[in-house]
Amino acid sequence: MRELATAGKGLDRDDLVLLYAYPEPVPGRGWVRANMVTTLDGAVHGADGRSGSINTPGDKRVFSVLRGLADVVVAGAGTVRAEGYSRPTSKPEDVARRSAAGQAPRPCLAVVTGSGDVPEKLLDAPGRDESGWRLVVLTTGHTDRVALARLRDALGEECVLQVGDDAVDATLALDALADRGLNRVLCEGGPALLGGWLGADVVDELCLTTAPVVAGGDAGRIVAAPLLPDTRRWRLGHLLEDDGTLLARWVRVRPSALQAPGEVLPG
Repeated sequence: MRELATAGKGLDRDDLVLLYAYPEPVPGRGWVRANMVTTLDGAVHGADGRSGSINTPGDKRVFSVLRGLADVVVAGAGTVRAEGYSRPTSKPEDVARRSAAGQAPRPCLAVVTGSGDVPEKLLDAPGRDESGWRLVVLTTGHTDRVALARLRDALGEECVLQVGDDAVDATLALDALADRGLNRVLCEGGPALLGGWLGADVVDELCLTTAPVVAGGDAGRIVAAPLLPDTRRWRLGHLLEDDGTLLARWVRVRPSALQAPGEVLPG
């Protein structure tokens, strides 16, 4: 066993940026990092139905760093509505670093929806501006025509991507994001989206916060979809502790033949 690093007092934001740095992008292939939080008894949210009610200061610090490193934050429409999402912002200290890495000043938000139901507050500005992509909708070929027209009118056709027929196809969605230069992907769930992406085996890394509380009740887990009983294994990249909160980074172990040429697994 190895000693836990302490996120609260021993690591500043620059340290966390180095710990959570994405590998260098491989052309045509993004790196998919998922970030979720759970309680000691496995609940994915508190009594109010929101993950925000089980967040801790340490979790919020890492959450901010993860967003500051990403090209695009991906979330299911249900999570976007339940958590009251707005467009991601960047801290001032992140802007220069992002610019040096060839990134837009702030991450893009990509909303996954089969129905085309995206909160109105996210449609109040163009999907793209001079700083890069701001909002992308990932939807299906069977999305209601009225909903599709609403999205295209608000965001522009280039920001509304039909990637799959009856359901959003994870591989097609990631290919479409990579085509737009959005390679550093941060998937924030919810459980249905994460389950689908784990089932498609497109998740490279899972950042999992365990909050030192017990929720009880009937809250679900971080994955709300059945997965095949195969040999999908993960290795521990690092484990941090902050006032009882555990912050783990798990990296997917794949056969070398499935890794992209030149791919280097972080940490």
